[in-house]
Amino acid sequence: MQAAISDIDPFDLPEWLGTRDVVWRAEAGLSTGHHVRGRLATGDDAEPAEVVCDLLAVDEAYPEPVVDDATRLRVHQAWRHGQVVLGSIATADGTDRMVLAVPGTAFSPDLVLDALGRLARAVGARAERYAALLRLSR
Repeated sequence: MQAAISDIDPFDLPEWLGTRDVVWRAEAGLSTGHHVRGRLATGDDAEPAEVVCDLLAVDEAYPEPVVDDATRLRVHQAWRHGQVVLGSIATADGTDRMVLAVPGTAFSPDLVLDALGRLARAVGARAERYAALLRLSR
């Protein structure tokens, strides 16, 4: 089933994403495929905060396309201009999860860092305030 991405305005996100140190934590290894679940959390323990944030590679096409052609085009255009598409998708259990939609079929550490840097720019933060905690396996 193709994911329908509903846009999220970066200005509607919690303020701490632009003002504090932030760590993206993967819930599984990058080898899990085109959809890697994760969370953004504050990088300090003063006032802990957390928000769901998955990574979605939109070019996976087997057994069916991840997103429709118009969404893929929009993701590629944003990426070409140094941006990332920020949205939400509905999951099988009926909950919405925030996603960073990027070109590609899978994730490498470099692609994760690039996507997070683009998110940091979108919320007005310096990229060096963002970090990633990756898992080595599924």
